[in-house]
Amino acid sequence: METLISILHVVGAVFIVGPMAILPMSALRAARSGNGHQVATLARSTAVFSYLSLIVFLLGFALVGLADPKYDLSITTPWVLASIVLYLIAVAVSLLVVVPALRRAAKDGDASTAATSDGGSAGTVAVAGRSAITAGSGAVAVLLVVVVILMVWKP
Repeated sequence: METLISILHVVGAVFIVGPMAILPMSALRAARSGNGHQVATLARSTAVFSYLSLIVFLLGFALVGLADPKYDLSITTPWVLASIVLYLIAVAVSLLVVVPALRRAAKDGDASTAATSDGGSAGTVAVAGRSAITAGSGAVAVLLVVVVILMVWKP
């Protein structure tokens, strides 16, 4: 059973947590081009993947519970506890900073498109929160990389 949970945990990390970290970076390109619809879709996808990443989180708890007693693992093991805290910070930044900034950028992109169709010039509406998207998604990526290092290194 431990092997199955471990496989699900790693597969979930790759296919759920990975997109949570990468999608906002793709949204920046769409935001720069003023494609509000695509940014909105990527904002929604980032939120969905962020919430789904909780499955990976729970599978991690299952792995700690199923670990061989010779490893003496618990939630209070320093590298496990650090991983939990860093992951929770990453999800909070994703959901509370990055996703709202992406939603604002999507609205700006839609406004830019409307201005262009009404005779305005393309790109006159600034993308709100571009720095919040960049900084937030960068912080999420760094935090998740540190979590992966802790999971592999197990200091």
